[in-house]
This record gives sequence, C-alpha cells and structure tokens, in this order.
Amino acid sequence: MKKSGAEILIECLKREGVKHVFGYPGGVVLNIFDVLYDEKDVQLILTRHEQAAIHAADGYARASGKAGVAIVTSGPGATNTVTGIATASMDSIPLVVFSGQVPTLLIGNDAFQEADIVGITRPCTKHNFLVKDVKDLAQTVREAFHIATTGRPGPVLIDLPKDVTAGSAEFVWPEEVKIRGYNPTYHGNKYMITQAAQMIAHAKKPVIMAGGGVVLSGAAKELRDLAEHAKIPVTMTLMGLGGFPGSSKLSLGMLGMHGTYYANTAVQNSDLLIGIGVRFDDRVTGRTEAFAPHAKIIQIDIDPTSIRKNVRADLPIVGDVKNVLKDLQKALKELKEQQWGAVRNAWLKQIELWKEERPLSYSFDKNVIKPEFVVEKIYEVTKGEAIICTEVGQNQMWAAQFYKYDHPRRWLSSGGLGTMGYGFPAAIGAQFACPDKVVFDIAGDGSIQMNIQELATAVINKLPVKVAILNNGYLGMVRQWQELFFKERYSHTHLDTGNPDFVKVAEAYGAVGLRATKPEEVEPVIRESLKIKNKPVFLDFVVDWKEKVYPMVPAGASIDEMIFEEKEEKKEKKLKAVK
Repeated sequence: MKKSGAEILIECLKREGVKHVFGYPGGVVLNIFDVLYDEKDVQLILTRHEQAAIHAADGYARASGKAGVAIVTSGPGATNTVTGIATASMDSIPLVVFSGQVPTLLIGNDAFQEADIVGITRPCTKHNFLVKDVKDLAQTVREAFHIATTGRPGPVLIDLPKDVTAGSAEFVWPEEVKIRGYNPTYHGNKYMITQAAQMIAHAKKPVIMAGGGVVLSGAAKELRDLAEHAKIPVTMTLMGLGGFPGSSKLSLGMLGMHGTYYANTAVQNSDLLIGIGVRFDDRVTGRTEAFAPHAKIIQIDIDPTSIRKNVRADLPIVGDVKNVLKDLQKALKELKEQQWGAVRNAWLKQIELWKEERPLSYSFDKNVIKPEFVVEKIYEVTKGEAIICTEVGQNQMWAAQFYKYDHPRRWLSSGGLGTMGYGFPAAIGAQFACPDKVVFDIAGDGSIQMNIQELATAVINKLPVKVAILNNGYLGMVRQWQELFFKERYSHTHLDTGNPDFVKVAEAYGAVGLRATKPEEVEPVIRESLKIKNKPVFLDFVVDWKEKVYPMVPAGASIDEMIFEEKEEKKEKKLKAVK
C-alpha cells in the first residue's frame, strides 16, 4: 500500500524511536504538519523561532543521548536554523533537521521562499541531503540518523521539496545501513594501547584531560575507573564537565582560559598528558607552543581529523573513547610492574598544595549579590542533581566553575560556537527529554533576550524550567575585556537603561517572575522556584556589575600566565573613577 511522502517521513521517525520533534510550520511543509495533526506517537513542539527549535532539539540530544529532531519550512525558516546547526556541529551533537523546499521543478528559479539550504549548511553539517524522489525518502532518513549518531556525532540536514512530501510511494524500511566510504573506527590499535599503558605506568606526573567525547561515548565510568586505578588527576574541558565527578579528590575542575589555577598549573608541570575525546581547542591550550611543555601527549579520539589538529600528539589512538578506555584499563592491569604508588602520591600531594594555594574563590559582600554566590546556592539547593544549561559569557563561566557536575549529560552549554540565546531553548529540550529532572538555565540579562520569546513554548507546554538571570546590566564578558584590555571604554555593552523588567515579562507570558536584590534573598527565591511544578520561572538576580570571571588567561598567553582577582582597594578606586 502506498503512502505519501509526509506519511513515510513520520513512519520513519517512529521507526527511529522519535517521540518529540521541535519545529515551525510553513507553506511547503503543510503536508507533513497535516499528518502530524492526527499523530499520537510523535509530538511536535511548536517553538516561536526556528533557531530555538534547533537549540531545543540540541538540548534534547545532549540530555538524552538520542538524536534531536526538528522540522522547519523553506527559505527564511531554513536559514533561521543555521546558527543552531553550527552550534551542534561545533560540539558534535547528533541532530536530524528536516527543511522544506520549493517543488523540485522550481529549484534554482528564485521561487518564493527558496534558499539553497543544502549549500548554505554544507560547512556546518556532518552531511546533508536533497531528496528528489519520494522513493528515496525512507532510505535517506535511515542514513541520516545513522550518520548523525555514529562515529563522531553531528547534525545532518534533509531538504524536502514540496512535491516529494506530497508524492506517494510504497514504504520500504531499510533494516541495515551500509554507506560506502563511511566506516568509523571504534576500536583502538592494540599496539598503541599497550604503548599508552606503558607510558602511563612510567609517568611521574600524569594528567588526564577529558573532553566532550567522554560524555558523547558514554565513557564516564571507564574514565573514573582508569583515573582511580592509576591515581591520575583529571581536568575537564568546558564540554567535558560531568564526564568525571567534579566532587572527586582527583578532579582538577576545568582548565583553560577561565580554568582553575591548579588545573592549568598541573598541565604545565605534567610529564604525561592524556587527552581523551578532546580536540585541544584554543580556549583550552592558550599559546599552543607553550602548552604542556614538559609532557608527552597521548590523544584518544574517534575522529582521525582531530588528532594532531591543534597540538602535537606523541601517541595517537583513533577509536571510540569507551572502547579504548576499557582496553587501556585491561592493558594497565596486565603490566607486571605498576610503578605509580609512591611517585603518584607525591604528585597528588603537590596538586593538593596548589588547590590550597589558589582555590576558586570570590569576595563575599553582604550588601550586594555576587553571581558566584547565586551559582553556589543553586548547587546547594539542588544538591548537584539538576540539569544546568547556560547562555554564553560570564554566566557560562561562573556556572562551569562553581557548580560541581558529578554526572554526564547534566551540563548543557554552547562550547565551540559560543552561541548567545542557546541556554533557554536548550533547557526546554532537556525538560522534554528528562521530565522528572530539575532544569536550570543560568543566563545573563543580555543573552536571555535573544530567545526570550520561548517563554510561550515553555508556558504552553507547562514546563517547570527555571531561568536564573545574573542581571548585571551589561554584556558582562565583553565589558570585562573592555575593562582589562581597552582602558575601560565600555562601547555599547551597557544594557541597564534598555533592559525590561524580567519579572513583568515572565508574568506577561503567563510564567512566574521572582527577584532577589540582596544576598539573603537568593536562597529563598531559589527554593520558591522549585515549588512551582507546571510553569517556567524567571529568577531575576540583580548582581554586582563590577564582578569579573577569574582566573583569566589573556588571549595569546600561555595557560600558566593567569590574571587573578584584583585587590579590593584597587577595585574601589576604579569604581570611583567610573562614577
């Protein structure tokens, strides 16, 4: 029995186990939306902007480990997805995005709402397709999900001309997928793994650097087993947070531009750096020629193009992180002489001294709310069990520094692209993926306004997402750079006079708005928000506008050339000058 292209598409989604799709209708996708009208197994969540639909699908994918799915119309609907797709691409997040397209006969004729979305997204997708025949649709969808979720994950786009979704064909579901030339390597070279085990056994000052690949491959347990067995401290990239327990004594927290003093110092003094699921991003390495100058580097990654891309790797291992770590642990246990006992203890003791010397800290002020204090209180009240999404900027860094992530898939943030406006729609997606979890978006007053319209999506779907706005009246991170490197010339970063009343904005959409202006109000406001179970909450924390993110490595500097918090008297002098 024949089915329409739209019916074939929805049937394919059901076969792939898709329960939630994020999207926005338009003329050329009406056939699909008409089928969804009677569909009971696949729920479409109507967002208020196509970019938000992609971010929501992204958040859904990060929180659940499954591919996120979105459907949008042609032309501007499709082009509005590009920022979200690029965000997912930079962070290796599995998405399948369906864009409508004008009928095949009109492609290339500048038809109404036509855009070459295949060409536009080619640089920021893992792969994309233009379906020209309805008979190819099921096969294409099957391949798209396979490509998105295997190897190094990433977004895949399928462009659907209107005549393809309106046409009909027999539905044939391909049980197996074999794509010529696409064969990811899942198991590392045994000789290389044996070599890595020997390097680990003989190292005196090893450090593990865990990245997003640990989370994506589900290798958190294997990483923890390796670190605890071999007594190796672990530092995490921004994307690796949660891949290793942040509360562990072996945890060094995050490294890099806003990493901890002890993480950066340990890396710079290590004799062996084991990079697991990392690409050695510039925000992590600082000046690459000065990065880990005394260390041999082992790099483990499923993507061979990431090996030696940014820094040298003395021993590369291509393979899925989970599989490689299992084999590496086995190789370590088979070594007759495990020499890390007393030597490792001395290294770990040195790291403890560095932790005591310069812990992550800030100056508490009883008269004004410090943003770090807000993050700490969210951690305390939620007992570290919430899913934390962030926007981008100071709010993102404070959330990375002062909330300890003990579990994978509890930290959702735009790392590679640094997309303002990501956090709120991602939190919506995460709440759909994990309805029983508390979901917080830690936001700035600038970035929350980039997708603030998604309050409607959250209200209509009765989602209890909490949005903690660290309201300092500025584009905080840009202002910080202006203060430190541009002689305090605050060019177009002051938002205070144009900011809305966030409590009233929330209430206008039918959500709940709460505000704290004093430190003693912070915890009660957080606890009050957790009592609200069927609608979103905006928590407007009016915080110290002067506060900056420390430590900080200036651009172009080595990661051991860190700037730390200024003395109080110097800050007061600056404040008087500004006034």
